[in-house]
Amino acid sequence: MKALLDLVDRHRAGARVGIYAVCSAHPLALRAALHQAQAGGGMALIEATSNQVNQDGGYTGYRPAAFRDLVWGMADEIGFARDRVLLGGDHLGPNCWQSQSAEIALDRAGIMVAEYVSAGFRKIHLDCSMSCAGDPRGLSDEVIAERSASLCARAEEAWRSVGGEAPVYIIGSEVPVPGGAQETLHDLAVTTPDAVRATLAAHRAAFVRHGLEAAWDRVIGLVVQPGVEFGNDSIIDYAPTRARQLSACIEAEPHLVFEAHSTDYQTQDALQALVRDHFAILKVGPGVTFALREALWALDRVEREWLGEARASHLRETVLDATHGNPAYWRKYYDGTGLALDRQLQYSLSDRIRYYWPSPAVSAAVKRLCASIDDGPPPAALLSQYLPNAYAAIRAGTLRPRARDIIMHHIGGTLAPYAEACQPTESAPI
Repeated sequence: MKALLDLVDRHRAGARVGIYAVCSAHPLALRAALHQAQAGGGMALIEATSNQVNQDGGYTGYRPAAFRDLVWGMADEIGFARDRVLLGGDHLGPNCWQSQSAEIALDRAGIMVAEYVSAGFRKIHLDCSMSCAGDPRGLSDEVIAERSASLCARAEEAWRSVGGEAPVYIIGSEVPVPGGAQETLHDLAVTTPDAVRATLAAHRAAFVRHGLEAAWDRVIGLVVQPGVEFGNDSIIDYAPTRARQLSACIEAEPHLVFEAHSTDYQTQDALQALVRDHFAILKVGPGVTFALREALWALDRVEREWLGEARASHLRETVLDATHGNPAYWRKYYDGTGLALDRQLQYSLSDRIRYYWPSPAVSAAVKRLCASIDDGPPPAALLSQYLPNAYAAIRAGTLRPRARDIIMHHIGGTLAPYAEACQPTESAPI
């Protein structure tokens, strides 16, 4: 993917530029990301994770080609050129099949990776850091690298079959837990330079063993832990002094940058410092859908106070009923009871609610709520009370008082600091 190769070269030549990846499958989050990129004149990097989108449909019901068509369709609707949309696959590996043997899990992962590449995804994160049935709890760099190289071979085979731009790859085993940490956060160990060198050496050797020297030249990023993370109700902010040695060690690899996961909820200054310190690829996911939920909760309050309880859509209760009725997506993460559990379900920074938006009952409640707002508009004072930034934009004439536009505007407030950190002289909020 030439656009990312060029960006890495610019960054390593001294330009303080980067790119942020929006890791979400929610249509409104995707639309907000495309609008943000369009307003800033840059590229939109959209990534699907292996549990969201895979050959079995993931929890969204989308296979890679269907997800691609969803994103491209949205881009077409707003007049955003498809060649400015970069598609990536996040955590592509045996994650979804860990309960099976490594042989079976890796075969399933290979099918998934091939589908991603065949569908036009060209930024591929090879993540084989998790143990499968029969594996020891912690895998060595060599085992992780060997499995990653085997998946890379599947990706390269798929690319040669379909043609187009060659994929670029992200490697690395020190990957923060997808969706945020499960435990209470106190401190976080930053990846050591020795660990970086060991990871690179093991992967380079594995790629050579598989005859993937050309693919190795397209490895652009290494996932490490720069000391950023979030839990249910806590955030560890980036501290440049703690990551100084880690940042410096990448200087020996002139065609690589770091990829920072779990940057959700970092401050504007922290995001800018991360890009400056060679963490030039920033990942954000739950933070985006957290903003989506904030906007919907605010519109829920607007509707109730405007139309009354009898005519309200009762979105919040519908979502809570769905989460209580199917605890599979949050049981490992939340330990509260009663009101404490309801607070965790709604307001945890890990935002496990994102798994429930596709459910029929929740989707129907969202549609009813949006229809209510669009049939209005609601009183300006209520919008000012619960969504003051959207109210100001409506007053200024830059935002329509329609539900989906209001929601996307709120999400844009979360994405704007990323755009500014990655392209400080070119970006602008939607």
